[in-house]
Amino acid sequence: MFIELIATVFAGIACAGVAMLLNIVTGRRLPKWVMPVAAGLGMIAMTIYNEYTWFDRTSDQLPQGIAVATTVQEQSWFRPWTQLLPYTKRFVAVDTGTARTHENLPDQRLADLYFFGRWSPVNQAPMLFDCAGARSALLIDGAEFAADGTIVNADWQPMAENDPILKLVCGT
Repeated sequence: MFIELIATVFAGIACAGVAMLLNIVTGRRLPKWVMPVAAGLGMIAMTIYNEYTWFDRTSDQLPQGIAVATTVQEQSWFRPWTQLLPYTKRFVAVDTGTARTHENLPDQRLADLYFFGRWSPVNQAPMLFDCAGARSALLIDGAEFAADGTIVNADWQPMAENDPILKLVCGT
């Protein structure tokens, strides 16, 4: 975040410098308001660029075995350009490289989900998937494993069979 702030300030300074150079080249015929307007437009352009490239920069840095499952696009009335081209504000990644199964329950898989959001910390949660039953259970509140591998006190939630997270974890 701090680096993006510095980049935005330098973009404003660079655009003001270009405006100042144009003013010198034109024999100082440009109005006085051109430099601050150029600086402001440069900073706005840099902010928009950072918003639109955040997802690509973040997802490209994911380690091997972690794959993006879903993305959330955002549109906003106070950012009118997003009405034409929404940007990715959040996404969910699944750690398929360390997904685990139990020999007694081959249709169930345990995988870690990572929730990424623009301007928010990354959250991680273990989730159990029942590939045959198309359901899932977050393992954060009171769920326990029995000796045979079954889960007790799980809050199973149904999932659509074509859910991208379920498809990624179950390999279907």
